[in-house]
Amino acid sequence: MATNGENQSSRHQEVGHKSLLQSDALYQYILETSVYPREPEAMKELREITAKHPWNIMTTSADEGQFLSMLLKLINAKNTMEIGVFTGYSLLATAMALPHDGKILAMDINRENYEIGLPVIEKAGLAHKIEFKEGPALPVLDQMIENGKYHGTYDFIFVDADKDNYLNYHKRLIDLVKVGGLIGYDNTLWNGSVVAPPDAPLRKYVRYYRDFVVELNKALAADPRIEICQLPVGDGITLCRRIS
Repeated sequence: MATNGENQSSRHQEVGHKSLLQSDALYQYILETSVYPREPEAMKELREITAKHPWNIMTTSADEGQFLSMLLKLINAKNTMEIGVFTGYSLLATAMALPHDGKILAMDINRENYEIGLPVIEKAGLAHKIEFKEGPALPVLDQMIENGKYHGTYDFIFVDADKDNYLNYHKRLIDLVKVGGLIGYDNTLWNGSVVAPPDAPLRKYVRYYRDFVVELNKALAADPRIEICQLPVGDGITLCRRIS
């Protein structure tokens, strides 16, 4: 018979688990001790609304939302971008962390999901900080680069979108983030599948995107224009600080 620890370890092999910690109990301890007691009421409301969505696994975890909020305050971010919004939990965390005149360019292919969280954002008095664009982000980024006036203007950019385009995003975002600014790529440990053996029992979408995530991680590690830090927060987040 498997021990309780082994059962928990096995459970962590399931696709969609938002923590890479050794046990569910340890992750729950972090949430209940340090995250939930400090979670703003608006974020709690949106988290609970999103939990009812059939694709709720796509949302940013509460501990990662807390991390992003502190990070944005530490770097005094004011002009930010988010690619991949879903219902807007990380977007709300960002909007709350920015000063009153802070701005977020938010892009997602699905406005319907964004509008699930929009009433919460509006009730919190933060909608004025957000410019939402529906549709693929790459054409918008290309237009911004061609325009010329957006070069090096973003303090922070958060990417939580289609993993097969992460490298395409990076090629463009490195031009738009300022020197000393940060780009955050979410899901860079991809449910732990980045180290899974070839015959590991993975769901189709995890197996499909895994190679793109592995390729991204290698590319970021070799990019001389950035300093990187990969953290096991949520599903893995890699911070890239532009240095040239």
